[in-house]
Amino acid sequence: MKRSWNLVAALAFAMANALAFASTNAKLTGDYVEVRTASVFAGACHYNGELTTTGRDAMLAWNVASGSWRGVDLAGVRALAIVSAEDNLANLRAARRSELVIDAATEAQASAMAEALRSKYASTLGQIVSIRRAPIAFKHEGRTYHVSAAHLAKIDVEAMPNDECCKMPHLVWYDPLVPLAHRKVGYTIDAFFAGGSTGDSWLRAGENSAFYGQFAI
Repeated sequence: MKRSWNLVAALAFAMANALAFASTNAKLTGDYVEVRTASVFAGACHYNGELTTTGRDAMLAWNVASGSWRGVDLAGVRALAIVSAEDNLANLRAARRSELVIDAATEAQASAMAEALRSKYASTLGQIVSIRRAPIAFKHEGRTYHVSAAHLAKIDVEAMPNDECCKMPHLVWYDPLVPLAHRKVGYTIDAFFAGGSTGDSWLRAGENSAFYGQFAI
């Protein structure tokens, strides 16, 4: 009988540890949108024309709906990454630099979010040259996305009419910079970066240069 109770106690202890571990490492999930300085859905001639001349810059935005990192609850935290590379971002060997803007209620949340992004998206972000806290507006309403960070950056994206990217997948030339569930190509109404640690300012508008969907890390 004593051996049975010892076995039950051991199993209970193991389950408690497993639950604690799972809670500490709960998956982060939420909305994501990115805008690049090249059309991701276009005709072949348009794609080839941009491949070597542009597409070196992007903005990536996350809005955490639920989850934690290293025991820190990150629900409601938002982040924006501005990425710049020496070549088109499709070239995975090209050196990259990025700056992070994080909107979090506490320093612990900001640090945990930065660590999560650095850990999971190291190859996408490259060398992170700047991390700062600042307010970020992230609105996902229906089939539109609006992201803004003070006077630094702005993203306005809407879904393509009739989900054309799904009907003509052979005209989607790139993959999102981070893995996504239910990935869709978005139409960039306008996207603006004021310039900073990663490079000069840029503006894109009126093109199919965005991806959006749900992220999980």
